[in-house]
Amino acid sequence: MMDQSKSIFTSFFVLLLLLQLLYLEPITAQEVEDESEFNYLIDSEKGPKHWGELHEEWAACKHGTLQSPVDLLSEIVEVHPNKGEVRLKYKASNATIRNRGHDISIQWKLGDAGSMELNGTDYLLDQCHWHSPSEHTINGKRFDMELHMVHLIPDADVKNNIVVVAYLYKIGKPDKFLSEVSKDIRTMIDVKEEIHRGVVNPRDVRKGGSKFYKYKGSLTVPPCTEGVTWIIHRKLTTVSKEQMDLLREAVHDSAELNARPLQALNRRDVHFHGHESRVRD
Repeated sequence: MMDQSKSIFTSFFVLLLLLQLLYLEPITAQEVEDESEFNYLIDSEKGPKHWGELHEEWAACKHGTLQSPVDLLSEIVEVHPNKGEVRLKYKASNATIRNRGHDISIQWKLGDAGSMELNGTDYLLDQCHWHSPSEHTINGKRFDMELHMVHLIPDADVKNNIVVVAYLYKIGKPDKFLSEVSKDIRTMIDVKEEIHRGVVNPRDVRKGGSKFYKYKGSLTVPPCTEGVTWIIHRKLTTVSKEQMDLLREAVHDSAELNARPLQALNRRDVHFHGHESRVRD
């Protein structure tokens, strides 16, 4: 009887451990929220060079071979016609604006704000956030700002279940999407908090046109999870200097910026969907 009880207890413990591991799996693929864990300062012990040493689960930041961001060089890009592989199916929905310390993000309840379709598969819109200057470069050129629209398939058994659609910005006319949330962001300067904004429409993000780069990479913040599909629109959009400065000031990065340094391409395939592969301002 005693042996049977021990066997039951052992089986229950193993089952509980397996459930915990399954529960943690999708979470480890997400970006780290606590900015005190890391920073972007080049000479800091918590800076980009050391991200992979800070936690065991962040090892990909140091040892990964499919890391992002990268420089998109025309000489290595394979050009393909755009056959409508990407379809944005966004809709207005309630959102929360968060000061995560290292960036400002807008978070929707997964699926409520629609999805993007890539080659017939739907990825649900999760959140968006900004980096300044841009993390990706094109032919060695860095831009003033980059917006990431993060999409997920909420299934731990699906590999490569993250797609990030990126938009590149240069200084110019104010960005409509940012104008709608600037008042809320201004109240969050240097204060880590969240504001339940009400309805925010991701369709107000300026369209990036029909030409884009596509490659396989990683999250650009810890844990630097690999297997992320990146879609970077070639068409530049504009942001006012005041809007860009507000985003930097809100996360106390007006002097120190929040862009990860470029990573080695390691012979990855980069595809350009459109008729040409060079950006012209």
